[in-house]
Amino acid sequence: MLFERDDGVQRQVRETIRALAQLGAHAESPIKVEVINPHAVRLDEFDLIHVFSATQGNHRLVDLAAEQGVPVVLTPLISPGWDRASGSSARAGDHRLGNLTAGNVQSGYARTRRALQQASLIVALGEAEKQAIGAGFLIEDAKVRVLPNGVDPALLAADGELFRKRTGIGGPYALMAGPISPYQDQLAMAHAMAALSLPLVLVGEAGERDQDYLRQLRAVRGVTCLGALRQDGPMLASTYAAASVFLPPGEGQGALLAVLDALAAGTPVLMAHDTPSSMAAGGFALVRVDWNDTDALQRAVLRLLVSPPPREQVRALVRGCSWERVARQLAACYAEVGALRQAALV
Repeated sequence: MLFERDDGVQRQVRETIRALAQLGAHAESPIKVEVINPHAVRLDEFDLIHVFSATQGNHRLVDLAAEQGVPVVLTPLISPGWDRASGSSARAGDHRLGNLTAGNVQSGYARTRRALQQASLIVALGEAEKQAIGAGFLIEDAKVRVLPNGVDPALLAADGELFRKRTGIGGPYALMAGPISPYQDQLAMAHAMAALSLPLVLVGEAGERDQDYLRQLRAVRGVTCLGALRQDGPMLASTYAAASVFLPPGEGQGALLAVLDALAAGTPVLMAHDTPSSMAAGGFALVRVDWNDTDALQRAVLRLLVSPPPREQVRALVRGCSWERVARQLAACYAEVGALRQAALV
């Protein structure tokens, strides 16, 4: 079901495969990469498997690989919001659930933690995720490698001309990209931007149960809903490049990729004070505010409109984040896991 949708995780998998295949074509020991179809092949036909996301039932792939002795590299996409307190609460809840069901029902937290425990190596997208994995799920740091995602080169060269031409929006606007839902809180942001007379452009789809929420959004003055745009399409790149400020989605799996996309397009990002970030030198482009303080948020937006950071300086923050670099680092992770497996077999 992975490629039935087109969002950040799907693009991450596609770009990783493409970059690894390209790397393998020029390497002395080529890496053969294949998307696993569990209905057609067995996991033990592979030297290792790389699982993206520790949710959505993927824990079963990790379970099966462990049973068959196949090493697993896991990119779990854990929310940076996990800490010691939330992890302790989740484990206490698991204990109560186990007592009530005689151990026959597992929570999502328990399944995710088991996948993390069974993985041979874990790839975190940043230091914040690594900290969340350790604090929230009690996984030792030595098992985790930090490997940020790559960015689309098209974003680094994108401009806003196509967006302006197709939408007729010629002035500044704020951008949000992600699923349309109350969880993302687009409605509160829409009202905050409307008070500034600043248009808000939304990219993303609303599920069937959130159609009423979508109607409420469309009723707010200045809101434009573009729906879903192809992740690798020129319209999405142009939409990022034309925006004056990017307002990131919630702590979903695509949130970090969306922030990287905005920076690659030269667009500054507004972030909550408590949002972890590994980009220490990016304070001029990653502006932090109290997300619950509407006045402070509006003032920050106005400052960016009046004194926007130079787009090329914003892009420079992520210009070195290529998928080719990702492939080289992943290949090193695969080699490390392979060496450990060979040593265990001796």
